[in-house]
Amino acid sequence: MLFVNFAFKPFRVHSAIRYFLVFLVLGCYLPESFAQKITIRGTAPGAERKIIRISTPGDLITFLEKPLAVSTVDSAGNFNLSFQSDHTLLVVLSIDFHKTELFFEPSGNYSLQIAPMSYDDLTEINPFLQSQNLSCKILGAGPQELNAVIERLNGQYSDFLMDKFKELYNDRNKTVLDTFKTRLEREFGDMTDPYFKVYFTYKIASLELLTQTRSQWQIARKYFIEQPVSYFNVEYMDFFNNFFTKYITVTSNILRKVDYQSLLKNADPYKTILKAMAADTLLKNEQLRELVLLKGMMELYQTPTYNQDQVLTVVMSASVTSKYDGNRLVADNLYKFLTKLRPGTPAPDFNLKNRDQKMQSLRSFKGKPVVVNFWTTYCEECLNEMDLLKPIYDRYKDRVSFISISADKSFSKMKFFINLKKDYQWNFLCTEDQTEILKDYDVRSYPLFLILDKDGNIYQYPAKFPGSGLETELQKFIVE
Repeated sequence: MLFVNFAFKPFRVHSAIRYFLVFLVLGCYLPESFAQKITIRGTAPGAERKIIRISTPGDLITFLEKPLAVSTVDSAGNFNLSFQSDHTLLVVLSIDFHKTELFFEPSGNYSLQIAPMSYDDLTEINPFLQSQNLSCKILGAGPQELNAVIERLNGQYSDFLMDKFKELYNDRNKTVLDTFKTRLEREFGDMTDPYFKVYFTYKIASLELLTQTRSQWQIARKYFIEQPVSYFNVEYMDFFNNFFTKYITVTSNILRKVDYQSLLKNADPYKTILKAMAADTLLKNEQLRELVLLKGMMELYQTPTYNQDQVLTVVMSASVTSKYDGNRLVADNLYKFLTKLRPGTPAPDFNLKNRDQKMQSLRSFKGKPVVVNFWTTYCEECLNEMDLLKPIYDRYKDRVSFISISADKSFSKMKFFINLKKDYQWNFLCTEDQTEILKDYDVRSYPLFLILDKDGNIYQYPAKFPGSGLETELQKFIVE
């Protein structure tokens, strides 16, 4: 069973308890007393002794990854994982860069069977491109189990969209849409699962948005104004993201006339912009309006004409002062998402095997600036840049630490290479199966260079290559 969307069920907390918890622990959104244990057992032939992870998006606007559990597949191919949750959610189960996605419900006990595959194929290509979907099934699951029902709905939806796209999008054929809706309601209308009911409703809503059978106001009133915000339901949030994309700068006839650059310079830009957005009748609901503001700030941050620090001030204000738990969670994740690998932020730590097969962490290099580069033995440009790095290392080795991190799966390949290059005397580390570091540093191509300050914070990401200005940047940094 493979799913391409993320799904969550919104949590509800009694207001008195909620505010008590907020008072005690700012930013704590999921009280442990409400959480229930979810247990996953399974088999993964071919993945013996490999690390298996479970994560979930922390929210459905940023999709910032939230780790849930990690374990090691034993020598017989078996694994056990567990974590706590108070709501239905979709987990991403991964081995190396290979993934599958499944919906899990609180207090559930799941038995998984992952199809055999070769995880140790050492064909050296970019792991982001090499990744495959894990073929996985839930043993003992009946036809009404949540994953099975969603899979059937998604299959019918996709087939209908491919077959009738012209009638829906070009012809705005309401009859075709109504006939399909009736068919789905006959098959899925008796489902009582709260998560699925919301999922189903917004699956249909996306077709109404495509065919424009209702006006913008009618759609907003039916699916947003008159409904609670379902932060953790994938179809609700997918519909939200589509409907409100570039809403404050393009779609809204009222808000697109607002001078956000001026408002961002205000003493309290968060409250000022939120008040200005109230002029849009679709956003009279403050909770919805604030969530649209956060989505808008994410878009403004990525627009070159806006001051990123000013945008971050708005996001941070929402994270601290919002009255709504879900909005604070989104704002907190959005701040982390926007500042990831930004100059001045802490570089993700790691603990990798060095050339002597001893574990070495990034923290051990604190006290000096650090030049880090990610490379592989099969990357010709990496090897050329390494030759150009050698004289830079010779000139700065007393003032700067140099770390070359090999993304080769095999430690022996890195070891063989540096044994041939006796004059490469700087630090060499190997990721082997620790693929999380490539995600942490968003390594999408090789080589990748970056510069850290003496406290382990990002100074420049990405940095220039040795052959195109790395030494110049290093000189400027040392002078500063």
